[in-house]
Amino acid sequence: MIKHAFKALVLSALFLNGCVVATGMDEGLKNGDIIFQTSTSSQSKAIQLATGSKYSHMGIIYFRDSEYFVHEAVQPVKLTPLREWINRGEKKHYVVKRLKDADRVLTKPVLKRMQAVGEEFSGKNYDVYFEWSDERIYCSELVWKIYKQAAGIEIGELQPLRSFDLTDPVVAKSWWNGMVIISHWMNR
Repeated sequence: MIKHAFKALVLSALFLNGCVVATGMDEGLKNGDIIFQTSTSSQSKAIQLATGSKYSHMGIIYFRDSEYFVHEAVQPVKLTPLREWINRGEKKHYVVKRLKDADRVLTKPVLKRMQAVGEEFSGKNYDVYFEWSDERIYCSELVWKIYKQAAGIEIGELQPLRSFDLTDPVVAKSWWNGMVIISHWMNR
């Protein structure tokens, strides 16, 4: 299996623009927006150190049943109410990004396909190894695959895991802990 890490956490400004800050939470949000936060998970700091990003978690926003949700890769991959998602982040801070040409590209049929593709990943286990597969999924991989499969858009550059800074002891410890957790889980 090819191991890839996807640096979607620092997506290129060539693809995205617009920013909605934590004031007036639902104001200006659209289906297909990409939302970022600094997670409070145990591996958050390691992700930030390895990628050089301020953010360590992301997902895609959808509006359904009169409420906003974030499709995210946690354990397991699922739709999470936006307010709950924001409350889990560090200081409840988040940033929302949108494709520059979202109104033209993210048509109703494309958004419907995005949700359908996302549903295929729902219930999958979170991927602590950051392997590029459809069996286990990590957050930026989920967003990338949904955009690619449903809209034909590559929203960032795929990078091999070895291209990240894995030398920091916090990163090494997080990687090792992830292997122990998965090993324990698989041997149950």
